[in-house]
Amino acid sequence: MAQPQAHGAAWQDRAERVQRSLDEYFGTDRPQLFDNWHPLGPGENDTFNYWWLAHALDARIDAYERTGEAGWLKQAVEIHDNLVARNEGLLFNDYFDDMLWFALATLRLAEATGDPVYAEEAEQLWRHVHELGANDEAGGGIAWRKEQLYYKNTPSNGSFVILGARLHRRTGEKRYRDEAEKVLRWLEQALVRPDGFVQDGVNRLGDGAIDTEWKYTYNQGLYIGACVEMAELTGDRTLIDKALRTERAAYAELAEGDVLLDRGDGGDEGLFQGIMHRYAGLLVEACDRLGAHEEAAAVQGRITAATEALWHGALADEERLLAGPDWRVPVPPDGHVPYSAQLSAIMATEVCARLTSRTDALSGH
Repeated sequence: MAQPQAHGAAWQDRAERVQRSLDEYFGTDRPQLFDNWHPLGPGENDTFNYWWLAHALDARIDAYERTGEAGWLKQAVEIHDNLVARNEGLLFNDYFDDMLWFALATLRLAEATGDPVYAEEAEQLWRHVHELGANDEAGGGIAWRKEQLYYKNTPSNGSFVILGARLHRRTGEKRYRDEAEKVLRWLEQALVRPDGFVQDGVNRLGDGAIDTEWKYTYNQGLYIGACVEMAELTGDRTLIDKALRTERAAYAELAEGDVLLDRGDGGDEGLFQGIMHRYAGLLVEACDRLGAHEEAAAVQGRITAATEALWHGALADEERLLAGPDWRVPVPPDGHVPYSAQLSAIMATEVCARLTSRTDALSGH
């Protein structure tokens, strides 16, 4: 059922409140910074969720870009430093997709702070991933992790394309663009179905098989983001058409009502919807720049409807802004949720705040 639609000011307020809820429910003392789950059970902080922290960094940069308030940027720097410190002072880990998420966030941090050190870190991460993760197994692309160099998936390859496009835009270095184009071609040939739906991975067991049963929202978002970023570099409008096709396929395959759903219970899946909406938001803006206003409105309408469902479902209780992985329903009193799910709620709400602020300005509201 369609929910009442909020305007820009309401989304700004929602974004501020849900950002602060991350600290309310998950904030804890250093060096942990955020509890992995709420409520926290025995041993549940034993796992160091490198890539969750990368998205927490991204989320705080969203808040800074929305408000211009230095406090949010200070928190972003603190999260960055916390991740590196907990990773034994290193940028690198065993998972190529983890490192690419962190590189994308550190590159945004460089732009927000004006400090080139963070951009240098993003370049170091790109080089590390390219040198160790790129190979001809399964026809090309970037591996998922160092222990499975034969296994290629969308999380590593989509994020590599986005990072390469952004690094090329910042530095002008040709190799970033060349490698991004090469990996995007591989991704399209290996994992994008004819209808635009993006599969998760290939050759996980060394048998060349595609994991067709693993259907996740963030894979769609990553391919959308890769197409948008490369379209901006190359001027190739067909990439925007491909991104639009994938966005529609995601809803056809994964939506229940207005909400996209991911299956799983380990905590990682909590982030998937937010990633999808982050990159779908970039597609809205790209379509508007090209004058494809009808397409932009359709994509924005689906993002807004999903996030309205979140605020009328999981976040309906103003006194308990705690989101689970199913946005349609509140977390029960005895519920147990990861902070990854709260980050998704934050990301989607920030996208709506940015998009509605822009459309309100264009319409004179």
